[in-house]
Amino acid sequence: MKNILVTEKVTKSFEGLVAVNEASIAVKENTFTMLIGPNGSGKTTLVNCCTGILRPTSGRVLFNEKDITGWKPHQIYEVGFVRSFQIPLPFIGLTVLDNVLGAMRNPGESPLKAPSRKTWVDQDEKNMERAMDILAKVGLDEHWNLPSSALGAAQLKLLEVAKGLSSGASLIALDEPIGGVDPASAHEILSHVANLKKEGLTFLVIEHRIDIAAPFADYVYAMDVGNIISEGPPRQVLTDPRVIEVYLGKGVEACSE
Repeated sequence: MKNILVTEKVTKSFEGLVAVNEASIAVKENTFTMLIGPNGSGKTTLVNCCTGILRPTSGRVLFNEKDITGWKPHQIYEVGFVRSFQIPLPFIGLTVLDNVLGAMRNPGESPLKAPSRKTWVDQDEKNMERAMDILAKVGLDEHWNLPSSALGAAQLKLLEVAKGLSSGASLIALDEPIGGVDPASAHEILSHVANLKKEGLTFLVIEHRIDIAAPFADYVYAMDVGNIISEGPPRQVLTDPRVIEVYLGKGVEACSE
């Protein structure tokens, strides 16, 4: 498998504070790669540097072998790399279906193509079918006509995944996709992600609840104070003494079984 995302010694400093220090990771296609570490370790900052929210102080970010360092978020979105946030941000006034449709492109958005009504109406119909298919993949098809404000915490997390899929992304970064939900719902969310991975999607996942998420992961990177301190298969990383010392505590063996 080839690497879809690579960071080469990415560093991000804020007025002398080094939040990410020469972090190098490689996310292979069609994998679930997990990024773990204590609060303040630099996980979200690294993903922000990858997705254009922040510009790295130094280092490079490569997506599908293309240097995207310093690109704007919309430019990175257009090449197929999207992300979610810890707190879901749906369009509250829209239905679940319309939230998914809103992330899709339509020729009617172009002032040159908009006058050709048949072109964008036909595309609207195709988008509708595709949106319903996506909602079925994340278990939200029965809620398509509900306002997004009516969804529960776990369903809102799945709606974020659906929006990423609707954009046509090949890599989706999820920031704590099971944060704030009960264990049963967390397993449901991650099971949907695992099924989508089988269809060729790639996921980079920041997560604190490693006892639940680790069994779904193919590869893990652990961070502390901006540095990558360990990487490898889940069991290898979760039993690494450095990781245990800075983050996991004595219960790590139970998490890795």
